[in-house]
Amino acid sequence: MQCGLLGRKLSHSYSPQIHASLGDYRYNLYEVEPEDLESFLTKSDFDGLNVTIPYKKAVIDYCDELSPRAKQLGAVNTLVRKNGKLIGHNTDYFGFQSMIEKCGISVTGKKALVLGSGGASATAVAVLTEMGARVVTVSRSGPDNYQNLDRHSDAAIIVNATPVGMYPETEESILSLDKFDSLSCVLDLIYNPANTQLLQQAQRRNIPCENGLWMLVAQAKESSEWFTGKHIPYQVIQRIHHCICFEMENIILIGMPGCGKTTVGSLLAQKLNRPFMDADRIIEEKAGISIPEIFATQGEPGFRSLETQVLSEICKISGAVISTGGGCVTRPENYPLLHQNGKIIWLQRNIRNLAVDGRPLSQVNTMEDMYMHRRPLYQKFSDCSVDNNTDPMSTVQEILRYFEKEKT
Repeated sequence: MQCGLLGRKLSHSYSPQIHASLGDYRYNLYEVEPEDLESFLTKSDFDGLNVTIPYKKAVIDYCDELSPRAKQLGAVNTLVRKNGKLIGHNTDYFGFQSMIEKCGISVTGKKALVLGSGGASATAVAVLTEMGARVVTVSRSGPDNYQNLDRHSDAAIIVNATPVGMYPETEESILSLDKFDSLSCVLDLIYNPANTQLLQQAQRRNIPCENGLWMLVAQAKESSEWFTGKHIPYQVIQRIHHCICFEMENIILIGMPGCGKTTVGSLLAQKLNRPFMDADRIIEEKAGISIPEIFATQGEPGFRSLETQVLSEICKISGAVISTGGGCVTRPENYPLLHQNGKIIWLQRNIRNLAVDGRPLSQVNTMEDMYMHRRPLYQKFSDCSVDNNTDPMSTVQEILRYFEKEKT
């Protein structure tokens, strides 16, 4: 059986990994330009396709039949050949409904703002309406827009169905949550990065929130059932979601200068077959001089500015192990950069065992004073701490045990 994903730009898709866990069929990525869409759909040999931007509406013209849900939403994200006919389905509805259920909230009677007016927005509006929510669609130029949101400050649910904040423009946020005092849930259909600026705002206020990865896996599960005609247990969604989350997640090491971040990071990357990035080395490459020379010519402010630029670039990627400089925690703006796609691990080592050679600040400050100043910052940044006073491979194993616990 030949299946796949049809779209225009698909290089960052996780669909092949997801479908590899769902069914015994080939699953390819088909990047097709608009002028070639008709030829692809009428002449290509495929049994089933998922459809993504920008073709969810365009493929309708080539369908012999539409499912009731696809008719309702006016969008198709799953195509199946059956008895020589091309049948269009919409599994995004099930995916978004499952996403709401995962959050464990009731939407009945609550005001929900859906940001955006495209196909993803239509799906969110349909699901929320059928679940009993009072839905308001917000767009750039509609009667409810981003300039008059004050009148909807009582909203309990916000759904971002726009691409604002998606890789690579991860510093953007569709709106500020500051004026919304009644929020009980924030949903962002984006899943790259895992923690958009919008979701990080919700997390800071302890508002339940979810990115779009669960929806992606859930809709793929229903698509796979249409492809194969075989039922897939609902529990499979959670298993695949955990696996993809771990594959996507960066593992970011913070801690005092000389605590072993580079050594542990490189070993961990080898163990997991992931790329390893040493932020300090990248800073030196970017500057064309060593870190001591940067401090000597630009001072600490110049170095910190360059460090933030580098972290902004490398933390956008997914699935890497990243070692940071010991002082990156001294700039609050670095936290959302590190957190957008990663779990942050604080490596701890006895102060007496910290190396100071080639580390400018370690040579002009006592390690005790530096540690006392930075300790609360490491605590604030980190998701967990790991002792690195024994051999580095033991530390690697301890980090891996942490991620195993996260799955349960």
